[in-house]
Amino acid sequence: MFKMKYVTGLMVMVFLMGCASNPPNNREAEAVAAANAAVSRMDGSSAPAAQPQSGSKAKVSQGKQPAWVFAPDSVYDQYSFVTAVGQGTDRNQAERDALGRLVAVFGQSVQADLKTINTYSEAVSKGAVNVSENTSVQNAIQISAQMDALIGAEIEDVWFDSKSTYYAVAALEKRKAASLYEDMIRSNERIIADLIAIPQADRNTLDSFSRYQLAATIADVNRIYANVLTIVGNTSGIVPGDMKRGDAYRLEAVDITKSIPIGVIVTDDRSNRIKDAFASVLTKQGFRSGGGTDGRYVLQVRVDFSSVDLPNQQNQNKFIRYAINANLIDTRDSSVLLPFNITGREGHLSLSEAENRAVVAAEKKISDSYGTLLSNYLASLLPNTK
Repeated sequence: MFKMKYVTGLMVMVFLMGCASNPPNNREAEAVAAANAAVSRMDGSSAPAAQPQSGSKAKVSQGKQPAWVFAPDSVYDQYSFVTAVGQGTDRNQAERDALGRLVAVFGQSVQADLKTINTYSEAVSKGAVNVSENTSVQNAIQISAQMDALIGAEIEDVWFDSKSTYYAVAALEKRKAASLYEDMIRSNERIIADLIAIPQADRNTLDSFSRYQLAATIADVNRIYANVLTIVGNTSGIVPGDMKRGDAYRLEAVDITKSIPIGVIVTDDRSNRIKDAFASVLTKQGFRSGGGTDGRYVLQVRVDFSSVDLPNQQNQNKFIRYAINANLIDTRDSSVLLPFNITGREGHLSLSEAENRAVVAAEKKISDSYGTLLSNYLASLLPNTK
């Protein structure tokens, strides 16, 4: 510390001596300001500005290396905290690294299930899950998803080595975390109970399907939270192995789709080939196709095949253009749940063969594209809990 003060004092003297030998001007003021800035940087009273993406309020310190950089337990009692230190070329990188290392402390299962937690967090942010009336808990869940971090984890301190590396320490206070995770687990159990409390008349619907899908995600999240709870100190009596798995709710969701009839109505079809292509996709997704127009859900499809005249064409091929527009309709309110449109063109020396090729191409696009679209739609479907 004595050497540091000596060097900084010498720097100030050099700047002031240089200024005294010249008439007062703007350069003198700038030199004094630069000297003061240099002293501040070397004394560790300020650090390069950086806005943390994690929402942490920790200030960046400089100067002497803190003990927590290589021995966090010396500062944060291991009986009270779970800690991890990260580093990076900027503050945000260091904080993300620290939070990621903290997740790793809880094992591979928690790391692998962060995607599940993010799906749950998305449902919280969209209002499908009201985990708590406490907005700070809601915010903590959303921030944890953005940072791939554990809920309740905080950046306690950040240090810059005055060269090129930032260090950050992430910590989870065990007592607070135990209370938080127990509350979230209990709250999630109540949410699951509400989600699956569906009147029999409304059971065979897409909303019912989405309720069981969300219940499955929440059940998975609860098992993750319970595993964290066992590490931070579980006095609640919650046993992860005794908790219902998400797959049990997913099986219920599959049973629901088997009971949902979806009518397929196609206009201007050729030998029902387009209708059969859509029906095949619905069957692969687990739905009952072939229902009439009096059901809750109807897939309305309009097909258009037309010949195409190409100017300046050198060969003798004939071309057929196809356009298919399909809408999955909820007949209860006539809303379009999932629109789908494809177009294309096929050619051949024979007009009939060109048309056949157009139908084959359309069938393949329906099988590939509509199947993927419907699968993604079902995966992202959130229930109407209002």
